[in-house]
Amino acid sequence: MKESHKSDFRKSCIKKLEFSSRFSKFYKDKKTVKKLKKFIDANNSKNVLLYIPMKMEVNVLPLINKLRREQKNVFVPFMVDDSFKIVKYRLPLQKKKFGIKEPKNSFCLQKKIDLAIVPVVGVDKVCKRIGFGRGMYDRFFYRLNYKPTVVFTQLTLCKADKVLTNEYDIQADYIITN
Repeated sequence: MKESHKSDFRKSCIKKLEFSSRFSKFYKDKKTVKKLKKFIDANNSKNVLLYIPMKMEVNVLPLINKLRREQKNVFVPFMVDDSFKIVKYRLPLQKKKFGIKEPKNSFCLQKKIDLAIVPVVGVDKVCKRIGFGRGMYDRFFYRLNYKPTVVFTQLTLCKADKVLTNEYDIQADYIITN
């Protein structure tokens, strides 16, 4: 039963995000990115996992560029099997599975990330992530042998008033929206 509630909640959040992304997205992106940058600076994060944004997600590309100019290590997901590995952000990006853009695969030494900024479709009552339903972030964090600080980000907060997630779903340390 919990899974159907989660699925219904996911669908309503996606509708809300698609609608809100048509209105004042530029302003919301800018405001959220500013908050994310302030958080990164306050926590002195040097190795940051970000993501290549899709239309309904916060556009973190200006943040990626700013962090790279500041000599921070910026990593993004590179899909592998049922999860992903982290690779250094670099151009050119290629459109891959599910329409997601990625840099080319790289074999750089795996650094520990201090901070992971993760896009969400929604969150439940206990601030666990509702994503697109493929579990890639859940598997990635489960397989890590350490716990970085996890920040969820979203254009417009979509939060359920009950627990919809399972024990393996990742939980936010912080949530930053506009």
